Amino acid sequence: MPVKNRFAEMLPELTAIRRDFHEHPELLFDVQRTARKVADLLRDYGCDEVVEGIGRTGVVGVIHGKTDSAGRVIGLRADMDALPITEITGADHASKTPGKMHACGHDGHTTMLLGAAKYLCETRNFDGKAVVIFQPAEEGGGGGREMCADGMMERWNIQEVYGMHNMPGIPVGTFAIRPGAIMAAADQFDITVTGKGGHAAKPHDCIDTTLVSAHIIVALQTIASRGVDPLKQVVVSVCAVQTDSTAHNVIPQVVKLRGTVRTMDPAVQDFVERRISEIAAGTAVALGAQAAVDYRRGYPVTVNAEVNTGFAAEVAREVSGQVDTDTAPLMGAEDFSFMLNERPGAYIFLGNGDTAMVHHPAYDFDDNAIPFGSSWYAGMVERRMPAA
Repeated sequence: MPVKNRFAEMLPELTAIRRDFHEHPELLFDVQRTARKVADLLRDYGCDEVVEGIGRTGVVGVIHGKTDSAGRVIGLRADMDALPITEITGADHASKTPGKMHACGHDGHTTMLLGAAKYLCETRNFDGKAVVIFQPAEEGGGGGREMCADGMMERWNIQEVYGMHNMPGIPVGTFAIRPGAIMAAADQFDITVTGKGGHAAKPHDCIDTTLVSAHIIVALQTIASRGVDPLKQVVVSVCAVQTDSTAHNVIPQVVKLRGTVRTMDPAVQDFVERRISEIAAGTAVALGAQAAVDYRRGYPVTVNAEVNTGFAAEVAREVSGQVDTDTAPLMGAEDFSFMLNERPGAYIFLGNGDTAMVHHPAYDFDDNAIPFGSSWYAGMVERRMPAA
C-alpha cells in the first residue's frame, strides 16, 4: 500500500485548500472560519454525519464503511489552530492576518485529514466507522481535553485514536515514531517574590527582590542537575522576569518569575513541583524575602500504546518504506495526550523536509507531504478495519 494514486490526483486541490487555511490563520478556540470550511467540505465529500461545536469549536465527521459487521470505530485527529506569530516567509499564500500565522503546520494536518476523509467517502473499503476529528486550541488551549470532556469518545464509541504531526529536519515522506512516551508533560509556574523596595543607592535599607529572584533562578537549575536521575528527562526553564518598576534607580518591591517544566515521568513531575516550591520559599526566606508559587499542570505526557504503535509503523512502512521506529522523544508537549489517555492509539511524525523549525516565523508546511499524510490516515482505517 504505497502512496495512493488518488492523493497524487488530489494534490492540486488539497494544496489550494491548505494554502487557503494558511492565508487565514485563527487562534485557539476562535477557529470559526476554519471549522466552518472543514464542516462544509466534509459534507461535500459525503460524510454520513458531520457535527460542529464539539469541544466548543471542534468538528467531527463520521464515515461508514461498506459494512459494520465488526462494530469497529477508529478515530483520526488533526488540529486546526495557528500561532500568534508574524510571518516572514514572503510566500504568495502568506498570512493575511497581522500577528497570526500557521507556524506549526496545523493547516497541513487539517488538509491531510480532509484528503483522507474524501478518499474514504469515495471508496469505503473498510468494515466499520471512521471518525475524523478536527480539533481547536492545541497551542495551549487544551482543545483535545475539551473535546474529550464533551463526550466525543463515548458518543461515537471510538475504540482507537491516531494523530500525526509534521517535523522539519526529517525528509518528506519519512515517518518517525516510538512506543511509550514520545512527548513531554508541560506544566507552568509563576513565582512572586516580595521584598522591600527602595532607592537603589541605599540597598541596605531594602530587601532586593531582583537579587533574591536571581538566586532562585540559579537554584532551580539544581533540580535537573542534582535532584533527578540523569537518565530521566526533565527541563525547568524560567522564561520571563517582570518587576513592578522600570526605573534605573529603584529596587522593586515585587518581582514575578514565569516558567515551564517538561517531564516524561509522573514521579519526576511530582518531585519537580514540590522542589520548585521548596527552593523558591527557602531561598527567599534565607535572603529576607517571601516567595509564593502558583504551579499549574498542563498537557500530560503523550504515551503511545505499544501495540498501536506497531500498527501505525506498519502502515507508514507500507506508505513510504521510510520509518524510524525508535525516534528520540521530544520535550515539547501535545494535547493529543488527552485523547490517548482516553483510548489506546499512537502519535506519529511525518517529515517536512529541510525547512525552518515549527513555531518560527519563517516556517511553512511542505505541500509535497500531503499525499504521504493522507495515505497514512486512510491506511490506518483500511488496515485496522479491513473490508469484510
